[in-house]
Amino acid sequence: MAPETTAKLDRERVRTLIEREAARLDERTQGSAKMYERARKSLSGGVASSYQARDPWPIYLTRGEGPVVYDVDGNRMWDFHNGFGSMVQGHAHPAIVRAVRDRVAEGTHFAATTEDGVLVAEELQRRWGLERWRFLNSGSEATMDAIRIARGLTGRETIVKIFGSYHGHHDAVMVSIGVEYDRIGDRENYASLPYGGGIPKAVSDLTVPVPFNDAGAMERRIERLEKEDRKPACVIMEAAMMNLGVVLPEEGYLQEVREITARHGIVLIFDEVKTGLAIAAGGATERFGVRPDMVTLAKTLGGGLPAAAVGGTEEVMRVVEDGTVYQVGTYNGNPLAMAAARASLSEVMTPEAYRHMDALNDRIVAGCEAVIERYGLSGYAVGIGAKGCVTFSPTKVVDYETFKANQDVEVTELAWLFNMNRGIFMTPGREEEWTLSVSHTDEAIDAYVQVFDEMAAELTA
Repeated sequence: MAPETTAKLDRERVRTLIEREAARLDERTQGSAKMYERARKSLSGGVASSYQARDPWPIYLTRGEGPVVYDVDGNRMWDFHNGFGSMVQGHAHPAIVRAVRDRVAEGTHFAATTEDGVLVAEELQRRWGLERWRFLNSGSEATMDAIRIARGLTGRETIVKIFGSYHGHHDAVMVSIGVEYDRIGDRENYASLPYGGGIPKAVSDLTVPVPFNDAGAMERRIERLEKEDRKPACVIMEAAMMNLGVVLPEEGYLQEVREITARHGIVLIFDEVKTGLAIAAGGATERFGVRPDMVTLAKTLGGGLPAAAVGGTEEVMRVVEDGTVYQVGTYNGNPLAMAAARASLSEVMTPEAYRHMDALNDRIVAGCEAVIERYGLSGYAVGIGAKGCVTFSPTKVVDYETFKANQDVEVTELAWLFNMNRGIFMTPGREEEWTLSVSHTDEAIDAYVQVFDEMAAELTA
């Protein structure tokens, strides 16, 4: 947590440092500037996804090797971004490269199940303890299908989500995510607010947000919905929030949620797109010891190829097997993705790999905490498995409200620029969230901490 005595930052100095670092990054990325001018003529905004955009131009990469990436300007950077948290295997891992190369020679797509798909499903079944699985191609598809399955099972339309959580880009969950603090409203009765344009109000009104780490507020909202004849089909949530930096569940919270949903006959979905295979072999389900009715996976599953999965109990997934719910997709279980996933699960994401990442995370958290203490910064470090962050807040962030009320936006922006200019590739727009990989070493961790120390020294000089 934040040190007892914190340094009072000179806000003008913070802004001056931001301007300096932004100018320096522009100078270092002129190749990206030229690529942007070319790309924007064919790609909308010059990028393949809005989350890749950046002003004045995005950073374009060329290749990755283990824990490092290179941009079009030739800048070599330790990769703590890791494809928005996907690449816990590291880049171009030999086992995955070999599996995909072998598979390509045997055919890349059939729209039919291959043995690799069966093997992956068996391994996911073992790790999560959920009996039935289906494959998809992205996290958005996974959460979309999980919600549809829950609706098909229960015959209900309303869903409950955590205010501030991101669950993909389909309409049902693009609700109450990035909202200004003064629009959050009463935590007992949060509003269903569309995230961006193009989302019908009739759809967003079916999604009811509740606060994280407050099981009582969740149950009270569910009870009011039941009185309104709007009993939810499901609660979809991250067991640990991963888009406000990293916000861990308070002691006993997930167990309470499990009891509440079971008591009210509501399907509990753990969205493990970000935590699955990243914080433990069996994701948050294993790490926190609470089994939901359904799990969604993506990101790390495919070892760098598009792959996702929905897992559920036999009771829940029966509506897929009996044809009540159509769970379909031409590329579901694509042979290349399944070959990569099989190699990742069997040869890369081993018990030793998780011990390695846990040790690295302990090292980076301890290093960052030492910097915070040494310079009296207002903030704290938190990590779990491959994930972690420095949160620039004077108080512990436990939900969206405390995040929006207390985060230091300017220091967060400066930290991203500072890292990028010193060979640390970071996820943009986050509370300094990092993703480690099995290929990271103590050298990479120490480089990260050294850059953080350098920034802290300049901030408090």
